[in-house]
Amino acid sequence: MSAIRMLVLGAVRQHGRAHGYQVRNDLEFWGAHEWSNAKPGSIYHALKQLAKQGLLHEHETAPSTAGGPPRTEYEITERGAEEFFALLRSALTAVAHDQKSDVLSSAVGFMVDLPREEVVSLLKERVRAIEGWRHSITEYYTPEDGPEQLGHIGEIMNLWLHSADAGEEWTKSLIERIENGAYTFAGEGEPFVAVLADGEENPFATGERHPGDEA
Repeated sequence: MSAIRMLVLGAVRQHGRAHGYQVRNDLEFWGAHEWSNAKPGSIYHALKQLAKQGLLHEHETAPSTAGGPPRTEYEITERGAEEFFALLRSALTAVAHDQKSDVLSSAVGFMVDLPREEVVSLLKERVRAIEGWRHSITEYYTPEDGPEQLGHIGEIMNLWLHSADAGEEWTKSLIERIENGAYTFAGEGEPFVAVLADGEENPFATGERHPGDEA
């Protein structure tokens, strides 16, 4: 799964309608350009590709206030929303060996778009998957005997085991926080949305500009 698809669809959905510079600004504000492939070129390419696939709808708007060509604004379609939620649900249940860290990070950033009970259920499914993965590791590797039992290749098993244990611990702690009332989820009121206000300076902007960017 590609994190950029979920990130771009989710960012557009949060705005209702957004042009490329807004999407890029939001993702940079979240630091996504540091922990994912959400670089400026990838973001603009994803917007165009998602529009071609019918997941976003393009709106031609007036020229930017700085003069320049008209900007294109994007709006998520019904198919796009279905794709976004499918990606989100899948990312919340996948385990480490099936998933890149940027995909999970993206899903955590958008988890409040789902109902609280569903997120808890998905995360519990994730715990069960991690437990299954851990069991499959220990069928071939005995943690008490240490990695040396398999030569240096045992360090791979040791890495997987530590990844499974850390992933399970983190997921269970997140479940506990959510069950205790942390955060505002879909249907509970206005969720926390980390987007920049119009005209607000982005301290994390890369400075690279593309045609149609807002000045």
